[in-house]
Amino acid sequence: MNVSGKRISVIGAVRSGIGAAKLIKKLGGVPFVSDSASESKIKSSVSLLKENKIEYETGGHSDKVYKCDLMIASPGVPSDAPVLKEAKERNIKVISELEFASRFCKGKIVAITGTNGKTTTTSLCGHLFNVCGHKTYTAGNIGLAFSEIATDVKEDEFVALEVSSFQLDLINEFKPDVAMILNITPDHLNRYENKFENYIGSKFRIFKNQDENDYLILNKDDQTINKNITGYKSKSFYFSLNEDISNGCSLSNDQVIFNRDYKPEFSFAINEMQIKGEHNIANAMAVITAAKVFDFDNGKIKEGLRTFKGVEHRLELVREINGVKYVNDSKATNVDSVWYALKSFDEPLFLILGGQDKGNDYDKIKNLVEEKVKKIYAIGSSAEKVFNFFHNIVKVELKVSLEEVISSASKEARSGDVVLLSPACASFDMFDNYEHRGKVFKEAVNNL
Repeated sequence: MNVSGKRISVIGAVRSGIGAAKLIKKLGGVPFVSDSASESKIKSSVSLLKENKIEYETGGHSDKVYKCDLMIASPGVPSDAPVLKEAKERNIKVISELEFASRFCKGKIVAITGTNGKTTTTSLCGHLFNVCGHKTYTAGNIGLAFSEIATDVKEDEFVALEVSSFQLDLINEFKPDVAMILNITPDHLNRYENKFENYIGSKFRIFKNQDENDYLILNKDDQTINKNITGYKSKSFYFSLNEDISNGCSLSNDQVIFNRDYKPEFSFAINEMQIKGEHNIANAMAVITAAKVFDFDNGKIKEGLRTFKGVEHRLELVREINGVKYVNDSKATNVDSVWYALKSFDEPLFLILGGQDKGNDYDKIKNLVEEKVKKIYAIGSSAEKVFNFFHNIVKVELKVSLEEVISSASKEARSGDVVLLSPACASFDMFDNYEHRGKVFKEAVNNL
């Protein structure tokens, strides 16, 4: 793709949009960034645009955005947004930031998608590949935008790329060397006309352009994947906690075993990992499979698994005070994530639920809450919904802020209990994002 001299509009002045704009400028193009939010709401983004001398507008999309050779959409912009629809009607090509960045990446791409576990798996992949001696960048929906590092990646290097369904909606040629689909459960249905099949189709676009030289790693335990997967040309590998796998990873006697053509090539004891929970065993299996398809050294793979400490805001132990553990799982923005979190603890729980609801159905965690939770603190715009669903099952108290929650929990929790922020909701009713929510939680805990 030749960008030099081209005028390119970028919709969305967030991390990915700014990354794309900077890459356009670096390649000799003329970026124009447009965001519907007011300048006061995206001050930090505006500062970066000014610093990089990139033209921009805020508070809506003027006719200026259509005076371009190409339009790039940030992940937060729905594919049916009026500005993108209008561009297509004017025969302007519209692609995602993921698609744009991939055109300039010379290294191998390991693209990781799924409803849950993407961030942990992507972080583990980057960590483990680096431990194995292969320089690997971690980017996408985690850390840096892909556009920020795309041109830095050399041919013998890797990118571990966290990929959302929103990014996949607007790809044309994106072709990862390895694609992983960790799981698919209902999420973001407000973006997909409340049709689960649309969301599934979006996730499956990750292997759309792969051929027989590429690899596809799939979760054998996920019914949605197995019922719907079709039409791929890449070499497939599976991982499973419950079944023996001929090509991929299985679990046997608390050991992860990697087989290729039924022959074992690698084994690892799960109790050697620092990250806990069945979901993290599955995440590790996906990464082990990726490492083995590239024939990485077994000893180095084991070292990478042993030394990975997990990621911030995902079942992160913040502090233990008087025998009470405070755990930050702010990234749990849907009910399935909370299910995994609850399964990870044997201790009695004080659970913090609520935020911006995404059509949550709490039935899936009802039995686990009854079994494991002493009390729920309900916060955010969905606090009443949380109260109405759970108050006949467990004690529920409505709270205005996380600071108020921590103040109460510190008085009520006893040694051996866990205070868990795992909200099952988006954060935008009270916070900038889930990271901001997690930081506020950690500050409140550290101020005790």
